[in-house]
Amino acid sequence: MDILIASTLDAFRLLFSGDTEIWEIIAISFRVSSLAILLAIPPALIIAFVLAYGNFFGRRFIISLFSTFLSIPAVVIGLTLFIVLSRQGPMGNMGLLFTQTAMIMGQFLLSLPILIAMAHTSFQASDRRAWETARTLGANRLYAFFTVVYEIRFGLMAAMLAAYGRIISEVGASMMLGGNIAHYTRNIPTAIALETSKGNFAEGIALGAVLLFLAFILNALLHHVQGKGSINP
Repeated sequence: MDILIASTLDAFRLLFSGDTEIWEIIAISFRVSSLAILLAIPPALIIAFVLAYGNFFGRRFIISLFSTFLSIPAVVIGLTLFIVLSRQGPMGNMGLLFTQTAMIMGQFLLSLPILIAMAHTSFQASDRRAWETARTLGANRLYAFFTVVYEIRFGLMAAMLAAYGRIISEVGASMMLGGNIAHYTRNIPTAIALETSKGNFAEGIALGAVLLFLAFILNALLHHVQGKGSINP
C-alpha cells in the first residue's frame, strides 16, 4: 500500500513538474493517433455512405466483413503489417518498419472498421429525403453527400470519439510496428508496459493517469454529443 501511495505521488510530481520525457511520450501518442484518425475519416465516411445508400451485389457481405473486423485484436493487425513492412515483405524496401508512419498505418486500420460500422448505422438511420431533396434542387453528388453528413453529424462525432479512444490506448500494434524506440515511437501504452516491467511504477501510473483522464474526457464528449443528437419531447 505504501508503494502504491508513494508511486502515485511521484507520478503526479512527474506530470506537474513538466518532466520532458513524460510529456514527449504523451505528445508522440497524441500526434500519431490524431493523424491516424484524420486519415481514416474520409474513406470511412465514403465507404459507410455507399454501403448505406447503395444497392449492389455483395453489399451485405461487405457490411458483415467490416463488422467482423471490429473484433480483430490489435496484435493481429500489428503482425500483418509487420510482415508486409519487414525486409522480406512487399513493402520492405520502403523502410517503414519501426517508424511513426508504421504506427499510423496500424492505428488507421484499427480505427477504420469502427468508423465504418458506426457511420453506416448513422447513415442508415438518416432521413433519405435530405439526399433526395438536395439532388432534386440541383445539388451535385458531393454537395448532397455533405448535406447528409451534416444531418447525422452527432452520430459521426460519436464514431470518431469512439475510434480515437480505441487507437490511442492500444499497445499490441504500436509495440510491433513502432518498436518502442525512445524519443521516436514510444507512446503512452508502450511506455506503460516498459516502465512497469522495469519496476518504474511512478512513470507507469503517470501515463496511465493521462489515459484515464483522456477516457473521461472522451466519454463526457460522447455523452454530450449523444445528448445533442437526441430529440427531446
